[in-house]
Amino acid sequence: MVNQAIIRQSAEQRFAAELNLLTEHDQANVRPQGWLRSPRAVRQFILGDEKLGISRKFYGDDALVDRAIVTLLGKQGLMLVGEPGTAKSMLSELLAAAVSGDSGLTVQGTAGTTEDHLKYSWNYALLLAEGPSEKSLVASPVHQAMQQGKIVRFEEITRCPPEIQDVLVSLMSEKTMMIPELGQAGRVYAKAGFNIIATANLRDRGVHEMSSALKRRFNFETVRPIADAQFERELVLSQLQHELGDLSAQIQVADSVIDLLVTVFQELRQGATKDGAAIKTPDAVMSTAEAVNIAHAAALEGYYLGDQTLSSAAIAKQLIGVVLKDNADDAKRVRFYMDNVARERAKQDAVWKAFFEEGKRFWQ
Repeated sequence: MVNQAIIRQSAEQRFAAELNLLTEHDQANVRPQGWLRSPRAVRQFILGDEKLGISRKFYGDDALVDRAIVTLLGKQGLMLVGEPGTAKSMLSELLAAAVSGDSGLTVQGTAGTTEDHLKYSWNYALLLAEGPSEKSLVASPVHQAMQQGKIVRFEEITRCPPEIQDVLVSLMSEKTMMIPELGQAGRVYAKAGFNIIATANLRDRGVHEMSSALKRRFNFETVRPIADAQFERELVLSQLQHELGDLSAQIQVADSVIDLLVTVFQELRQGATKDGAAIKTPDAVMSTAEAVNIAHAAALEGYYLGDQTLSSAAIAKQLIGVVLKDNADDAKRVRFYMDNVARERAKQDAVWKAFFEEGKRFWQ
């Protein structure tokens, strides 16, 4: 039974029924050592299979998913890079859940990440009472993944200082970890199935550049924004329904409003309208994830403060929270879009008219 008190379940919990179904139909396929499922089943889990009733969870470049799976079969780690909000973390979670059955072995990269987060630390009460032992050892997610032969996820790796990043070099090369305090018993050998999936935002490249030695340990794959508008509409709508949960049946969501939202994001992201007119691209992240956030906020506004309808006027109000984050000039760019693109469409379309009229109040 699903615990309604949990805000967000892991991928292996949310899709437990699908994973079990794939396992049942996976007996004839070859499974790599240490993997719970075959590469074919992992692909079906992420990209969907209509015959088995498996939902598609990643929209975009199917070939990228194939390359990611093949990378995890080899000795190199997988590095997913791209703009913020392009589902890098979601893809790494889905891969870990399908391959290892556990997406929770995660290191979150920050300026405060230390070597202990990558290797091990100690329960100091036990350490003082009994001395160094396996009982007093606190294993990191990387340590646990090596011991159990699982995938470990390293989020925002370029947020870590270079000396912390380079701790991974020997771990990924030798596939061993030394714990000097435990003497001869302090050598941890990685079991089959162990690998690392790291993510990095292209906008954070200048924070802490990875060393060439560490780069050689990874195969880089770029996760790009969704270019297909129809794919993005389907994803925004499905994610919105998921976020709303039980409320989704009580809120009216018109296709025309979702079309408007996706059109605005696609055009501002690409720097051109669908008619070919050039517009300036905001520095703000115009990702699918942000589009879902706007739709969710607008839907909640309609439910609690409006007429239980997701309106294009609410979309216009929520857009300001996405755009005005990094660069003050983004307001001018969106104002230009409102005045020159939305205004013209508002003359012929009621949904665009409501969007434009409400937008005028916020973008003057």
